[in-house]
Amino acid sequence: MPKVSIIIPAYNVLKYIPETWESVVRQTFSDFEVIVVNDGSSDGIEHWASQVIDPRFKLISQENCGAAGARNTGLAHAQGDYIAFLDADDLWTPTKLAQQVAVLDENAEVGLVYTWVALIDEQGTFTGRIFENHAEGNVWTQLTQRNIVECGSTAMVRRSCFETVGVFDGDLRSAVEDWDMWLRIASRYAFKVLKEPLVYYRQIPTSGSRNWESMEQGFQMVIEKNFAAAPSELLYLKRRSYGAAYLCLAWKPLQSASRDYKQANHFLQQAIAYYPRLRLSKEYFRLSLAIAVMQWLGVEGYKQFLELAYTLRRRIVSGF
Repeated sequence: MPKVSIIIPAYNVLKYIPETWESVVRQTFSDFEVIVVNDGSSDGIEHWASQVIDPRFKLISQENCGAAGARNTGLAHAQGDYIAFLDADDLWTPTKLAQQVAVLDENAEVGLVYTWVALIDEQGTFTGRIFENHAEGNVWTQLTQRNIVECGSTAMVRRSCFETVGVFDGDLRSAVEDWDMWLRIASRYAFKVLKEPLVYYRQIPTSGSRNWESMEQGFQMVIEKNFAAAPSELLYLKRRSYGAAYLCLAWKPLQSASRDYKQANHFLQQAIAYYPRLRLSKEYFRLSLAIAVMQWLGVEGYKQFLELAYTLRRRIVSGF
């Protein structure tokens, strides 16, 4: 049996998945199987898969049921002791699997190990931004306030965790199904973090995570479900959780093709209403600046502003 099962949900991502597959093949750790779940794509992914010559590779096709359903299909077929998730448009650095396997092998109490994340644009160019989170051990409290795992391509999880907490919630869409799962695992298991950007998270304006209407509903469902079973002494965190969720949502209209700064500002005000102390956060300042630039300079001006910001950030982290 393979040590690691890699599950890749795929829905109309033929433009990116060959590069994603190459980042898997380049891993220094090779004891794995890859399960690509074609979730009702119409872009010819089956033809591409037929040309992949690797005994570790398997394609499973199904009718479209969303990322949660695709991951659950992958879990049902997985044989590895450890499960690694990879979105079909993201990339891994070569040592990602090896480092995570070592952490789980050496720490029996850890259920999930995640990594730092580097953002790339649609063309694969590094934007200069890295998500750096440090929380490990019992992370449930931190995780209620924001998804410290950041994206669906960072986590490696013991297979036994899913036997305890169940599979992904198929009623959730637009990336919040990940957060829900990590919260459920965090309620039972310790987390570990690798403080190194081992994942490239691709930012695509038309991706599912830009569907803010669906995300808003999903966030509400996750928060209500999460706190329904929380101890009474921790219920004060619920408003913080809503505040952080709306702060996250506020970015989505700006990152979408419509660049809707009015909707972004609406979400920002909701975030402050839930948790006023967010006004003191760095993220509030960044978002307020982005909304102002979009309002004053328009779409083209905002694009130029982003290009300048990316260039400056890349220079600051030029050692990356």
